[in-house]
Amino acid sequence: MRTPVLRLDQSFEPRHGEAVEAAPGILRLTAPNPSPFTFHGTNSYLLGQDRLVLVDPGPNDLRHLNTIARAAAGRPVDAILLTHTHRDHTGLVGAAKAAFDAPVLAEGRHRPSRPLRDGETARLDASGDTALVPDRLVADGEVVPFDGGALRVVATPGHAANHVCFAVEAGPAAGTLLSGDHVMAWSTSIVAPPDGSMRDYMASLDKLLERDDRLYLPGHGGPVTGPRRFVRAMKAHRLIREAAIVAALKAGDRRIPEIVARIYRNTDPALHGAAALSVLAHLEDLAERGTVRCEGPPALGAAFEAV
Repeated sequence: MRTPVLRLDQSFEPRHGEAVEAAPGILRLTAPNPSPFTFHGTNSYLLGQDRLVLVDPGPNDLRHLNTIARAAAGRPVDAILLTHTHRDHTGLVGAAKAAFDAPVLAEGRHRPSRPLRDGETARLDASGDTALVPDRLVADGEVVPFDGGALRVVATPGHAANHVCFAVEAGPAAGTLLSGDHVMAWSTSIVAPPDGSMRDYMASLDKLLERDDRLYLPGHGGPVTGPRRFVRAMKAHRLIREAAIVAALKAGDRRIPEIVARIYRNTDPALHGAAALSVLAHLEDLAERGTVRCEGPPALGAAFEAV
């Protein structure tokens, strides 16, 4: 079978300050927080008819809250749902909760994907909303009804330990998956230990491959059409990257900066820091599987070798 090629799509018009119908009964509102990691901004979603649920309020920007309020048009918001607790998705939680008098539902509080090692800090700590306490926890497989449909919680740890997707299972948009930062059309997801876990991320991709969703609406950028094909290509891309890391070790590279310079040579150097964390995520997974080794636990400054 031919290896699927990952084809990213960056042809997205964010239309900041407007509500865009992303699927029947689903409005997309893109926050004005563009960056190399958020693309054109964080997507919030309103679902429902006479009553609404809000998925991922977005960054702490009252302009975006005003956009959400205009789109709600006086309709009650019954719940605020979070795909995960990175601040570009949760910065507005407090203001949105106050504005709409709605409870906050999430898989859990922000946490690392594994225990911190001696002397280690959470490198993405500034992006993790560690102070946020959900009003109610939701579990994998749980169904959250809303006016005109229902959402099923699909746990997809990897990008973050508490990452979930929400699958629309009833209503006119049935077959749509709100995929958060797990799968996006414009870019691969950042997996940065200890915040994220490559082993968890790959398992979560396999979990999505078992589903038959027709459309993904991600946390950044435009929709993912043909999602099963896209996820297969994304998994293949990660496996090719893993193989390149092992090949770099066999070629004599020992440290992560050397590996990054070799396999990310066509990537903007400003993104090499994130690339180093992605390489570390792969190396942690490879070390757990016995494919590579290093003295002590895998770390950015460690020396690695292929087994």
